[in-house]
Amino acid sequence: MATRSVPTPADLTSLAQDAKAWPFVEARRVLKRVADAGGPEKGFVLFETGYGPSGLPHIGTFGEVARTTMVMRALQWLAPDLPTKLICFSDDMDGLRKVPGNVPNQDMMAAHLDEPLTVVPDPFGTHDSFGAHNNARLRAFLDRFGFEYEFYSATDCYKSGRMDASLQKVLANYDAVIDVVLPTLGEERRKTYCPFLPISPTTGKVLQVPLVERDADAGTVTFRNEDGSLFTVPVTGGHVKCQWKVDWAMRWDALGVDYEMAGKDLIESVKLSSRITQILGNRPPEGFSYELFLDDRGEKISKSRGNGISIEDWLRYATQESLALYMFQAPRKAKKLYFDVIPKAVDEYYTHLAKFADQTPAQQVENPVFHIHGGAVPAVHMPVSFALLLNLVSAAHTEDKARLWGYVSRYAPDTTPDSHPALDALMDYAIAYFDDFVAPTKRYRLPDATERAGLEDLARRLRALPADADGDTIQNEVFAAGKTAEFDNLRDWFKALYEVLLGQSQGPRMGGFIALYGVDPTLAMIDQVLAGQPLGQTEPAS
Repeated sequence: MATRSVPTPADLTSLAQDAKAWPFVEARRVLKRVADAGGPEKGFVLFETGYGPSGLPHIGTFGEVARTTMVMRALQWLAPDLPTKLICFSDDMDGLRKVPGNVPNQDMMAAHLDEPLTVVPDPFGTHDSFGAHNNARLRAFLDRFGFEYEFYSATDCYKSGRMDASLQKVLANYDAVIDVVLPTLGEERRKTYCPFLPISPTTGKVLQVPLVERDADAGTVTFRNEDGSLFTVPVTGGHVKCQWKVDWAMRWDALGVDYEMAGKDLIESVKLSSRITQILGNRPPEGFSYELFLDDRGEKISKSRGNGISIEDWLRYATQESLALYMFQAPRKAKKLYFDVIPKAVDEYYTHLAKFADQTPAQQVENPVFHIHGGAVPAVHMPVSFALLLNLVSAAHTEDKARLWGYVSRYAPDTTPDSHPALDALMDYAIAYFDDFVAPTKRYRLPDATERAGLEDLARRLRALPADADGDTIQNEVFAAGKTAEFDNLRDWFKALYEVLLGQSQGPRMGGFIALYGVDPTLAMIDQVLAGQPLGQTEPAS
């Protein structure tokens, strides 16, 4: 696939200084951080995303990694000589607190409650542990979308000694850390809270028990085991793990994380972990709080409730690029993430893509497709919108792509599946979306007296048009017919056309639809309606 010309590296570095797109705004904050520190001590700027492997990766996982990648790329354009790295960190040393409802071998899993996820046997029988299974799913998920990252396992980091120095800092600053955490807990929880969760030397479980004794000089902590006996272990070498808010701070300190995003629901946790990082003698990473997704009722999406849309759902009906656009747009604004946002996202993506070639370099770096494609923006011409395709499938009463291409090639000559593979793929998406969401809700009705007058006038106007009339010309006649029928609001006229001719309450520009479907087939529909014969399932005229 061809790509379009983009700003040269030198121009891009200059443009990035003042670009207003949010990834550039974030990148400039990271660059200031690096400058304030006199450069990255570890030799590169570290971006991190976190993952809890007790479940499978989901659409939020995609959003966080995609957005973080956009910021990292913006920094690369802003400071091309500054090395960067993105890590995906899996909290796979967490104890299994409950058996997920969507896995096999439930009884076997129940026998391993509270054990680290990387110790719990894999219920699917394909990997060494449940944690390894889900880590593999995560990596396959990220690889599927071409993300560039390094994978970090909490188990490996704890056991290899990578976390040892920071764990000893937590122990040495135990009182200060506790003073930050305890005010955020309930009264009962305060009595038993300890930032360290020991791994039982006898059962292998991650214990949530109060601390009995600590020795900062020796680097050890003492707890009471499940059988009542005391045991002492070092905080290093994977003998303990930290409670998650302390763990987050400890991880930032140990790895030197420079940038990490988090959802708005974790704002207070970010503040707490940042304070602990400062206690450990380090600077917390730059952060970005993104808003959460809402369902079709405006309620927060929850994996456990299943009231949203999965990434598999989105990719059944639309492209990865349209999903990336959805993630790019207004990340600090709560947005509905449900099936009816998909057609708009698809068409907006291709609209931005169409504008790109004619934009100045300064405009191109603000265009979402520049960030979606990492600067290598493809040259794709989409002569038909997704919304028009949906209505074409509806009006033509066909899922035969060959017939659909017959309409399209007449509307846009020399357009074929070979010359426009993206449009060919879009037809598959349109057919799937129509079958699942449009067809079940279609409700045709007959026109009322005012609407009938408008349709009669529109039919006269369409018959008077030349055979090669384009969508804009047709649209002008549609407007004129609505004005002649004296609608108080032309929106009511268009709504009537959608309901009477297409069996739905809204759609794309009617002129574009008629040009695509054809004037004669449209006239046949109008004539049928004017003869009192509904096009499908009807409801009374409004």
